[in-house]
Amino acid sequence: MSAASVPSRRFPRAARLLRRADFQRVYEHGRRHFASSMTVFYLLRTAGSSKEGAGDVGPGPRIGITVGRVLGKAVERVRIKRRIKNAVRLNLTMLQSPVDLVINPKRAVLKVEFTKLLEEVRRTFEVVNQKVQLPNTALKTRPRADQDRYQ
Repeated sequence: MSAASVPSRRFPRAARLLRRADFQRVYEHGRRHFASSMTVFYLLRTAGSSKEGAGDVGPGPRIGITVGRVLGKAVERVRIKRRIKNAVRLNLTMLQSPVDLVINPKRAVLKVEFTKLLEEVRRTFEVVNQKVQLPNTALKTRPRADQDRYQ
C-alpha cells in the first residue's frame, strides 16, 4: 500500500473549527441533522462568512467537536472525542464543499461499535453533502431568471 492511499494519522488544523465565533455562527445560522449517536450542526461557508484575520481558512470543510460535561467525567469525554475524531478523519474526504460542521455526540458513542460509528458518520456526511448542494443549485439558477426578466 502506498503512503498516498493511507489516510493521514492526523486531523489537519485546516480541517478543524477552532474559534468560538465560528462555532457560534454554525449554531445560530446553520441547520441540524440528527443521528442515533450524535447531532450535527452544519453551515455552508461563503466567501465573507469568516472574520477578518482568519487567513488560514481553506476551501474545504472544517469540523468541530463539542463534548459537554453532562456526558461524563474527563476520561469518558476524551474517549468520546477521540472516537469521533477518528471516524471523522477516516471519512473526511467525503465532504467536498466548504462547509462548517459541529458534532455534538451523545453518550451512546462510548458503547457503539466503531464500525457502526464509522457508518453513521459516513451517512451523516452524505446527508450534509446533499443538503448543502441544494441551495447552491437554486442560487445558480436564480440570477439567470432575473437576467432574462430584465432584458
